[in-house]
Order: sequence, then structure tokens, then C-alpha cells
Amino acid sequence: MPSSARNSAFFGPSLVIVGLACQEVGASIAVTLFPTVGPVGMVTLRLVFSALILLLVSRPALRNRSAIAWRTAVAFGLSLSGMNVCFYLALERLPLGTTVTIEFLGPLVLSVVAGRRWLSLVWALLAALGVVMLGGGMSDLDPIGVMFALAAAALWVGYILFAQATGVHFRGVGGLAIATAIGSIPTIPLALAATGVAPFVDPGVLLAGLGIALLSSAIPYALELTALRRVTASAFAILLSLAPAIAAAAGFVILGQNLGLVSLAGIACVIAASIGAIRTQPRPAPPEAPGDG
Repeated sequence: MPSSARNSAFFGPSLVIVGLACQEVGASIAVTLFPTVGPVGMVTLRLVFSALILLLVSRPALRNRSAIAWRTAVAFGLSLSGMNVCFYLALERLPLGTTVTIEFLGPLVLSVVAGRRWLSLVWALLAALGVVMLGGGMSDLDPIGVMFALAAAALWVGYILFAQATGVHFRGVGGLAIATAIGSIPTIPLALAATGVAPFVDPGVLLAGLGIALLSSAIPYALELTALRRVTASAFAILLSLAPAIAAAAGFVILGQNLGLVSLAGIACVIAASIGAIRTQPRPAPPEAPGDG
């Protein structure tokens, strides 16, 4: 790639958008495998292959880790696997764009709480309006699917908090690799109990699982790491707010999931609330100069 393209102001944002597109395309393909391996089986394939890729890339040191480092990694891994299980169980009952929008309420609520301003209430109300519009007052959505999507949203908050804590104890992607491996363990017996062993020894299913792991985890993470060197953290967060819209587009193109104008307006409200919450977060106070009272 020419250096002029890499230095372009649009290069960093474009990496984030491509990463989001990869994630949602991966989720769309995952839905097509539900009849074969089920939602939990899909989570198992994604986490196991993601863990193998991340462990090969990072090769984290396992010795001489403190007890708190391991406890944090375990909490991170369990929140990661729980979030993915709930997300895929929701996808079994709801359109992709709807599921991602409801799940996105997790980090949105975290941003609103962190804001601690009167405007935070405005963003919270706008997001609530968006969710109501999305489901026609919730009457048009499968209630169990909504519960799973809300559970994924709550677990996403834990994922963010434990990811930050894990980063203190492990370098680079080492903590993520260990957490992903830990998170995959409890999903394996659940997947085998649901569908048996046969689907997981099918070369076609394994190849599809590897592809989904690359699309949903490995490629987006690599693109996001590269993008973070070129865009500010706030701009990065705003770009991530486009996830519901990209998910709706992927669901329409790949799965034929058509959302009405009211639902699309609801997604737009949630995106606007997320961007507003990020843009109006209070900036940290600058450190006092030496000798200041």
C-alpha cells in the first residue's frame, strides 16, 4: 500500500469500519451454521479457534503470575464467553441489527454513567427511545431474544472492565489470549451436550468456524490495533458506535433481514446517543504543576 494512503486522514477510520464489517459479516455467517452446531456450538468454535490464533501470536508467559492476575483473567474469560453465548442465543431469535443495537446499550450505559452530567440523561432517554422504536414498543420482538441481548449488554460492561484490569497484568494481547482460552472451556461440554460430537469433527464445519474466528476476532482486533495508532481514543469510540448500522446492513445483505423505517430510525437514535455520550464525557483534569497549592 502506498505511503500516501497509509498517511491519509481516512486510513485509520477506514480500518475501524472494515474491522466492524468483518465482525458483522462473521456474525451473519455464524447464523447460517446454527442449524448444524447451535448457538453455543458456534461460540465454542469461535472461542477455541480465536484462542489458538491469539496464543500462537502472543505466546504469553504463564509462569510467575500472581493470584490476582489469574483471577482477573478468569473473570475476563467468563464475561467474554457469557457475552458471546447470550449474543448468539439472541441472534437465534432476533435480526442481527436489532441484536447488536440492544447489546450496544451496555457500553452506552457505561459512557452515560461516566459522564455524570445533565446531558447524560438526554443520551439515556434518546437511547431508550431508539430501543422502543426498534421493537415497536417491544411487542414485535421475541421477548426471550430481547432478554438474551440485554444479558449480552450487561456482560459487555463486565468485559470492558475486566479487559482493562487484565491489561494491567499481561502485555499486549497475552491477557486476551489467555482469557479467550479460559472462556472457551465451559462452552465445550454445553456444545457437545446440545449437538453431539459429529458436527465438530466435520472438516467443513471446522473450516467455517476458523473463518468466523478470523472474521469476528483476529482480523478486527489487528485492524483496531493499527487504527488506534492513527486516531484518537474518542474518535475510535465514535467509529465503534456505527456497529448497529453496519450490523443491520450485513443482516440485510447476507441474511435477507429487512428492517422497517421505524426500526432503522431506532438504530439511528442509539447511534446518536452513543456518539453524544462519548463527545460530552468530561475530560480528565490536567495534572497540577510542581509547587501548585
